[in-house]
Amino acid sequence: MIRTEDLGMVFVAGFMRKKVPALKGLTLDVKKGEVFGFLGPNGAGKTTTLKILMGLIYPTSGKAFIMDRPLGDVSVKHRLGFLPEQPYFYDYLSAAEFMDFYGRLFGIGKQERRERADTLLGQVGLSHAKDLQLRKFSKGMLQRIGIAQALINDPDLVVLDEPMSGLDPIGRKEVKDIILGLKERGKTIFFSTHILPDVEVICDRVAILVKGELKATGTVGELLGSMKALSVEMAVEGLGAEGLEAVKSLAGNAVVTDGQAVFFFDDPEKARKARSLVYEKGGDIVSLMPHRSSLEDIFVEEVRKGGQP
Repeated sequence: MIRTEDLGMVFVAGFMRKKVPALKGLTLDVKKGEVFGFLGPNGAGKTTTLKILMGLIYPTSGKAFIMDRPLGDVSVKHRLGFLPEQPYFYDYLSAAEFMDFYGRLFGIGKQERRERADTLLGQVGLSHAKDLQLRKFSKGMLQRIGIAQALINDPDLVVLDEPMSGLDPIGRKEVKDIILGLKERGKTIFFSTHILPDVEVICDRVAILVKGELKATGTVGELLGSMKALSVEMAVEGLGAEGLEAVKSLAGNAVVTDGQAVFFFDDPEKARKARSLVYEKGGDIVSLMPHRSSLEDIFVEEVRKGGQP
């Protein structure tokens, strides 16, 4: 659905006409029917990439294709839905009028426009505000109706720039549900975000962009699967004083309360030895939990390697 080949973008800034690279040889692909998370810190080039894909700006070098059509091919526009990072909407339209306007742009009939608008406003939690002017909307409400307008044409590909920005936890959940619902219907969703826990839950694949360069790409499982356990937490009951001291000698840290002890091991091998020792000393293991790197850990590591604090 999306393919880029060595995509580059250089901006010229200031009186001295200094060249500022925003993208450096970006090559990636987004497959049909998947949810693809595009990650990166501020200034990484995410919004620049999305603007190029939507035809709002033109790349300095490289190629990009939407649904196997080159950029600029207007025949795919009616199959796209797009929400920019900072959308601007006409303040004096009501939510219903706003949705009707976008439906008209796509040539949707009056009755179908009304039905789609009602359904989408309900999905984003704005049914109660359908007759309210947008100038009275909060930032979160504007974000929700922006998502609704991106779906008014029932697009095959939905591109969202920071769709969860400004939303409270309930709003974020609603957006996640919408994205997962679109996936179930066979839609493709490509979105940028910095809210990493949401990415782990809903994305099939992710890409990490730092200073315009692609640093990592793959499924969340692939990125996390190569990471070894960082630590192991083991909760134990029934150990006497001698057993506690023996296990504590292997642990990096321990919390002992009446009837139970929790040990933390920074070495999985020591955790295995401690497990055998617990049984040898007559104790019972209540739980054994390895702690592995999260997507956030990988993201931070790539950003730091890229030279950002």
